[in-house]
Parts: sequence; structure tokens; C-alpha cells
Amino acid sequence: MQTRKLGNSGLEVSALGLGCMRMSFGDRPTDKQEMIQFLHAAVDRGITFFDTAEVYGPFTNEELVGEALEPYKGKVVIATKFGWKHGPQGPHPSVGADSRPEQISQNKSQNQQGRRDQRKDEGQVSSHSLPPAWKI
Repeated sequence: MQTRKLGNSGLEVSALGLGCMRMSFGDRPTDKQEMIQFLHAAVDRGITFFDTAEVYGPFTNEELVGEALEPYKGKVVIATKFGWKHGPQGPHPSVGADSRPEQISQNKSQNQQGRRDQRKDEGQVSSHSLPPAWKI
């Protein structure tokens, strides 16, 4: 599997990543054990970059991906997205965007717990919505 450097982070990831949204969130129920086996098979085939978001579930997708990939700590990168205000059911686009620095800090900590990170650099976080004034 070819690899790529992930931005300026210094992290090296597989050129092919795996989006995990439908593994626990969507219009059809999924089997947790089947999804864990699927994630393990992806790693066995060289995939080291996985994408999730706190809004998928909410939180259940990060928890599934974190649990499944825990045996591969230090060998995989889990990217997660955030940026929505939290309503009664958790984060959701219908509640509005929230990418304030204090929200980013809180989300990063929660996301790391869901992904079962041991080190800050084992995962990447990105916002679903940044204020237009912020230049990237």
C-alpha cells in the first residue's frame, strides 16, 4: 500500500483511507462484530487512515472505530470531524455550527476518549464548519 504524509502533521497514512460513517450510522442497521471484523481486515490489507465524526450516531461511530482499532494503536490514524452545537440528542447540523476555540478543545478531548487515543497525535480532528473569517 502506498503512503502519504498527512498535511504538516508528520503523520504517514495509507494513500487509501476508509470512511466509516455507515458502519454505525445511517438508514440500515449494522452488525457491530461484523464491522469490527471489517475494520481489522482493512488494517490487514494496509489501510491505516480511517475517517469518522462525532455527529455519526452521535458518538457511536467514534466509539466503534476506537474499539475496533484499539489493538492497532500507533499503527493507524483516526480522523474525526466536529463543529456542530450539541442539542438534546447530541451534536447535529440542525442545532447550528460551533467551531469556537473552547468548543474545539472540548471536542478534541471527547473525540480522543471515543477513539481510545493514548497520545494526542494518534488522531486528527477537523471541523465540519469554520467561521468564514478563519483562513486555512
